[in-house]
Amino acid sequence: MSNQIHDKISKKMSKTDIGKHFGISSQAVGKWFIKGKVPAERVSSLCALLNWEITPHELRPDIYPNPTDGLPCGNKCMSNESLAVNNDIHS
Repeated sequence: MSNQIHDKISKKMSKTDIGKHFGISSQAVGKWFIKGKVPAERVSSLCALLNWEITPHELRPDIYPNPTDGLPCGNKCMSNESLAVNNDIHS
């Protein structure tokens, strides 16, 4: 996880609030950021908690290699439309 993603998460929600959501301590959440990896079993739930403004791919590109991997259909469809628009602009 990059510093940019860490900052993006921190602006949306505190480690304490994330920890409360998962029933763990803020220190445990802090370890995710220190290690640079959210546990695989927490990725989807964390993305949903953050309203999908951070994607599974951004958190764990090692297990979600494509930008739309792990997204619910509504978000995946919106993301694909955005990618298509960007491709048209740059063609």
